[in-house]
Amino acid sequence: MARKKDKCPPCERCLPNWLAAFGDLMSLLLCFFVLLLSMSSMDTKKISEAIGSLSGAMSVLEGGTKSEISKERMVQSTPIDAQTETAQEVNRVAQAVAETNEMIGKGQGPAVSLEEAQDGFVIELPAALLFNSGSATIQNDDALLFLKRIALIIEEFPNETLVSVKGHTDNQGPGAKSIFKDNWELSSARAISVLQELLLDGVDPKRISASGYAEFSPKATNVTKSGREKNRRVELHFYSATPDDKDKIKKSVLDQAADK
Repeated sequence: MARKKDKCPPCERCLPNWLAAFGDLMSLLLCFFVLLLSMSSMDTKKISEAIGSLSGAMSVLEGGTKSEISKERMVQSTPIDAQTETAQEVNRVAQAVAETNEMIGKGQGPAVSLEEAQDGFVIELPAALLFNSGSATIQNDDALLFLKRIALIIEEFPNETLVSVKGHTDNQGPGAKSIFKDNWELSSARAISVLQELLLDGVDPKRISASGYAEFSPKATNVTKSGREKNRRVELHFYSATPDDKDKIKKSVLDQAADK
């Protein structure tokens, strides 16, 4: 009698085919990233510096804390807002210069320029834009309007920002019809004239000073007409004074008063 085969038990339902392929893919990706991690070198110092820099940029560091991305560049969290405000005011100055030059350009007059200095920036006003030959009286309405705009911007700079007004001439002398006997008097009078206009427009007298350099600080040669025109100028030098600088300025003023 033939033996009856045992009946095969019912098989459990298998998982879908796509799930098996997905599991294989995840396993391969895991192996791939494990290999990458094993071949990479973790620099804890660089990671902490990067995190510190990001925190500083978002103003979450404690005051005075510094972090760096490289040895050449230091990032400090506390002065970020002040630097941003100052940059905005400098941009306003640049805009005022550009708009003034646009107005002057219609009359083909000399242009105002904005230049970077070692400790700040300088606005250069051509003497021909401000004064008649041998004169220290501001005649140009566009120049007066420009100075009014600059005065408003100065008031919005930080209190540590000071302005030095510097008068310069060429080497030709004021001229026979001028009331000034030499270039020292002319350059100083022109600087004071610009200073007084800024004072009338509301600039704090404690933040501004004036000086004359005659022909002894030229920008170009005095041999050519164009060179002499560049040398005849008034500069507004914006700079930030530290407490030590303020003490030196105060001492200088007191010494000058004592000499008089």
